[in-house]
Amino acid sequence: MKLIILDRDGVINEDSDDYIKSPAEWRAIPGSLEAILKLKNAGFRVVVASNQSGLARGLFDYDTLFAIHDKMTRMLADIGTHLDGIFFCPHGPNEGCACRKPGTGLLDDIGKRFGRSLRNIPFVGDSVTDIEAARAAGATPVLVRTGKPVESGHPDIQGVDVYDDLAAAAGAVIAQDKSRRHKKGG
Repeated sequence: MKLIILDRDGVINEDSDDYIKSPAEWRAIPGSLEAILKLKNAGFRVVVASNQSGLARGLFDYDTLFAIHDKMTRMLADIGTHLDGIFFCPHGPNEGCACRKPGTGLLDDIGKRFGRSLRNIPFVGDSVTDIEAARAAGATPVLVRTGKPVESGHPDIQGVDVYDDLAAAAGAVIAQDKSRRHKKGG
């Protein structure tokens, strides 16, 4: 089973320093939904792993978060695809939970749910926190430039593939997968 993990804010949808607090504020980054469709058509299971500290901060409630996710999944359904799971951390940055990235709790849960190691599984994020979580879980970090700005010389992105957006990252992941299968003879 081929698996890829995506951060949400800054990867699939436009991010905001004020948080995405309603379905109306959730706007897909151009090409991101189509990139998920391409990944699905290439045989990948696509899962989201997202910190959602706005819950702990009282900026929105679970019903609102689920309405945001419903908007995202409806938009994906409209183009003929879906996500295989949405995992989120509801805690604030000072709560000391294991699930908040850069902790690996969300990623560990994904591995358990899908019954596989995350070793070399691509995890596409937009921040140093995503890179740290991917590395700690044994996944392969991939960075996109559509979210939080990360300076190109930042030491944490050494050896990390960096793409302009999810569409470019998805194209590269699919090409790498085809190359690996070709080398293995199938």
